[in-house]
This record gives sequence, structure tokens and C-alpha cells, in this order.
Amino acid sequence: MPFEILGEIRGVETFAIGSAIREVARLRRAYGRGRWRKCKGEARVRLPNGSLRDVEIHWYEASGIGRKEFKIKRFL
Repeated sequence: MPFEILGEIRGVETFAIGSAIREVARLRRAYGRGRWRKCKGEARVRLPNGSLRDVEIHWYEASGIGRKEFKIKRFL
């Protein structure tokens, strides 16, 4: 589901690093080597139908590569 993040992500928390991430091999193939982390936080997003919602989002990030593959996990 495509969405647009509005403003900053609040309450950022890292909950998996390196080999603790199930998909780390795929991430390295797709984006390159790095210290991959799986993170979560809360943000306000605009959904495709135009509505604004507060959501919990998850993503992967690595230094030098940036944040990749944002996913809405639940609506708050």
C-alpha cells in the first residue's frame, strides 16, 4: 500500500540488528552491505484515499544506505 509520511517519525526503536533480521541476505543483495537494523516508530501518514492516520511503521536501515522498505504494521 503506497503512503506518504507526514512530519517526523516518533518513538524510533531498533528491535533487530544484523543476523537477527530474517531477510538480511536479501537486503544485502538488493541494497549493499551494511550494518542492517530493523526499526519501528509512530508517524502520521496520508493514505491513497487521502485520509490522514496515525500508524506504527516498520523499516530497515543501514548507515550509508539509509531507510528502506517502509511498511504500515498497525493503525493507532
